[in-house]
Amino acid sequence: MFRITVAYNHPEDPDAFLAHYRSIHAPLTATMPGISSFEWGVSETPDGSTPAHFVVGNLNFPSKDAALAALGSPEGKAGGEDMANFAGAGFVMDMHEVEVA
Repeated sequence: MFRITVAYNHPEDPDAFLAHYRSIHAPLTATMPGISSFEWGVSETPDGSTPAHFVVGNLNFPSKDAALAALGSPEGKAGGEDMANFAGAGFVMDMHEVEVA
């Protein structure tokens, strides 16, 4: 399995971020061709301190080729363009092959 992880920085307006993410961005992401699963959540820490990121999303694909094709698809491009609508505080995107111990 190949995973794309997107970690979003803390926005100025968390409620507006979550409203947009839930109603527009997450459903758009879930329609990417070839995606096996998509999950996301609001970050927390064990001690209640402020986490490094506000929201983290994981997009899982059967292979790296499938992930790259999805990013280049119309749905993937639309998701990338949508980032300007809610992710103004920035984000980090990482990709990796998932290994299970």
